[in-house]
Order: sequence, then structure tokens, then C-alpha cells
Amino acid sequence: MKIALIGYGKMGKMIEQIALSRGHEIVSIIDINNQQDFDSPEFASADVAIEFTAPQAAYGNYLKAWEKGVKVVSGSTGWMTEHGDEVCKACTEDGKTLFWASNFSIGVAIFSAVNKYLAKIMNQFPQYDVEMEETHHVHKLDHPSGTAITLAEDIVANIDRKEAWKEDTTDKKYLRVDHIRRGEVPGIHTIRYDSEADIITITHDAHSRQGFALGAVLAAEYTKEHQGLLTISDMFKF
Repeated sequence: MKIALIGYGKMGKMIEQIALSRGHEIVSIIDINNQQDFDSPEFASADVAIEFTAPQAAYGNYLKAWEKGVKVVSGSTGWMTEHGDEVCKACTEDGKTLFWASNFSIGVAIFSAVNKYLAKIMNQFPQYDVEMEETHHVHKLDHPSGTAITLAEDIVANIDRKEAWKEDTTDKKYLRVDHIRRGEVPGIHTIRYDSEADIITITHDAHSRQGFALGAVLAAEYTKEHQGLLTISDMFKF
């Protein structure tokens, strides 16, 4: 498979290593200093572009890739509020393809399935209040993380006593989501169900970015053979 990389930071470099180890070819690498390469024949030859950049750049990168007929796998977060409707229309009505996930880790995919199932169980036990905390490296600008938002939305969808999620709230009708930024932490997500009697805690703690990078390459392999608006639940049937 021919892969283009959009964004060549730590994640981009790790994705490159894993893609090559799985027998794929990197035909184009686009970063902030060579945006003109979107117009190159090498980029247009890609089966899939894997995009890990910044929230303000992601949507524009999708448009540039789609213009060249290239499918996109993206882990960029923070663009949905402003451009979610346009992306959905492009993929459902205009024939474009985007595989988007807030987190590509296989472990997080499993953790998300456990989170959703646990929320369905805990809906029957109102004595437990639920809250979430996410911790990431100091370079991460958005908060809460896209993964935390996805996890929070799944909890709210399955627990009737929570209307929505919020940061910095003491109102029990909301799921409280806290964020911490320290060091070079790849990502920790913890969900707690606390009662007077006991506490139930589930945590996903990433050792490195390797799991995210492998998941992104697996997503690219899946995307090559599929189209439309895709995500982790399409690739993993839990």
C-alpha cells in the first residue's frame, strides 16, 4: 500500500517506522514547510494519507487530500465543532473517505468497549457517582482530550442521571471531566464510580505512542478497502 504522511512529528515518524515494517511504501511526507507537495504526483499516488497535525489545520488537510482523490486517516482532534457537518456531508453524500478516531490504540478500543458496557450496568445503581480524569503531555493544547470526550459521551448516553459532561463542575447532573498536563505522558484515562461503600475504577495508561501508531496503520489498511465516514467501531466489532 502507498501511504502519504501529513504531519511529521513524533507520531508521524513512528507511523512511518511501523508502516515500513509492515511492508508499506511511504510515497510523500508533508509537514508545515512543504505544503506545496499536496500538488505533487507522489502525494496523488497514495492510497491513503495518514494525518496527525493540529486542530486548526486538520480540516484543510482533508480538503487538500480529497481534492487529489486520496482517502484520509486522521487522529487530529478539536475540529469537529466547526467542521463536523461539512466532513459528514463530504463522506456521506460526496463520495469522500475519512477514517477518524480520537485514539487509534487497540487498547483504548478495548477500554472504550469496557467503558460503554460498564456504564450500562451502572445505570442501574444510582448510589455510584461517576467522574473522569485524563492526563497528557504538556504539549497537548486541547482539553479534555478527544479520547476523553468520546468516553464521556458514551457514559452520558448510557447513564440516565447524567445530562452531559462538563469540566470543572460540582453539579451532579453532569459528568465531571478533569484534565492534567504534565511531562511527556502519552495518555492516561481514568473513570471512577464512587459510592459510600466502595469505588470502582478503570484506567487505560499508554506506555508510549507505539500503540497509537500501529492502530493508525491498521486503520489505513482498513480504509484502503472501504469508503465513507469510518471509525474504530467499524474496524473492531466488539
